[in-house]
Amino acid sequence: MTVIDFTAFTERLASAAGETILPFFRTSLAVENKAPGGFDPVTEADRAAEAVMRRLIERNFPKHGILGEEFGSDRADAEYVWVLDPIDGTKSFISGFPVWGTLIALLHNGAPVFGMMSQPFIGERFSGDSQSAQYRGVSGSRSLKVRRCAALNEATLFTTSPLLINEASRDSFRQVESAARLSRYGGDCYSYCMLAAGLVDLVVETDLKPYDIAALIPIVTGAGGVVTTWEGGPAQNGGRILAAGDARVHEAAMKLLRA
Repeated sequence: MTVIDFTAFTERLASAAGETILPFFRTSLAVENKAPGGFDPVTEADRAAEAVMRRLIERNFPKHGILGEEFGSDRADAEYVWVLDPIDGTKSFISGFPVWGTLIALLHNGAPVFGMMSQPFIGERFSGDSQSAQYRGVSGSRSLKVRRCAALNEATLFTTSPLLINEASRDSFRQVESAARLSRYGGDCYSYCMLAAGLVDLVVETDLKPYDIAALIPIVTGAGGVVTTWEGGPAQNGGRILAAGDARVHEAAMKLLRA
């Protein structure tokens, strides 16, 4: 089975998820909270979209594993494992803002080899296989390429929210944020895709789960960027994540985050 074959199947997964999600968007749907003491929303759209994708995977690749945000893991030790986040950015979704996307990753022996972010409302898809990355949307199709950024004082930094940076890591994050030329909040998965598109230089986050980041790694690295943990290790298992378009600004941010 080649990456091209998996690419075509991933497109099917994204289309099925989008067709399931869109009837719920900007409607008065019920919202449940998965995090007592905080707010981690989930909707019928999240669950329905993941269920649709799981059925397609099980029907076409019964030996493959699946890890999804809503329904957990199945055959997690398989050679190939699909990692699914039906709606990354559910808080934006329930607020009516189209800054959310369906994340689909394929792991081979634990490493992400293909990833896609699909935004069906806007009609955009970002994909990558760590060797290259592509965009397809209303403005056509093109290859994605990160931009050069030599120093933090030239960098545009994104994080979904400073309130989501865990308390123990906030001082380190503030040092990087203070050094950056521009800091913006929001975006979820879109921040990483804009980094791959050469419009953002840094994304800094904490407490990510595998389904939050696995699909985005092949997109960013395929566009020439870097994605690691704050400690410099592989990022596919989540945790504290640092993504950069230029290795020089990644190194500079890493020094402050480790201080």
